[in-house]
Amino acid sequence: MENEQMIMQIKNEKLNQDIDNKNRELGISTMSIIRKNKLLTKIKKELNKNKHIDNSIAIELIDNNLNDTKDWSFFEQAFKNVDKDFLEKIKNTHPDLTSNDLRFCAYLRLNLSSKEIASLLNISIKSVETKRYRLRKKLSLGHSDGLIDHILKF
Repeated sequence: MENEQMIMQIKNEKLNQDIDNKNRELGISTMSIIRKNKLLTKIKKELNKNKHIDNSIAIELIDNNLNDTKDWSFFEQAFKNVDKDFLEKIKNTHPDLTSNDLRFCAYLRLNLSSKEIASLLNISIKSVETKRYRLRKKLSLGHSDGLIDHILKF
């Protein structure tokens, strides 16, 4: 009996370590995507400043990388490794949510700032605030209900 308890305790510790590793992996991948998008945005601004040279090919390449669905696929897979049922639960509870709404909910679930979410979605901070407002309406949340608190319930 004592040995079984010890084995269970060791297994639980290993599972907790696995969860911590997955959380760390998700955090690292999210921050790396944010850094990449910030860098690409800075490069694009610098290229746009120089009007004497045709930078349209480089700017198009940057735009394609900023709006890359591979980033979301990679993030979604890492997110599902950490929080498997969240996206399904929220979709079942609120079937009218779009895939962009679900992506936004996942970022909110990670408690990312508006600035970080703006970088991930390649939109302005004001647009993030608008998305928050629209999501609150879709989720039928009142003024006193917290959006993040509601999302964390799932």
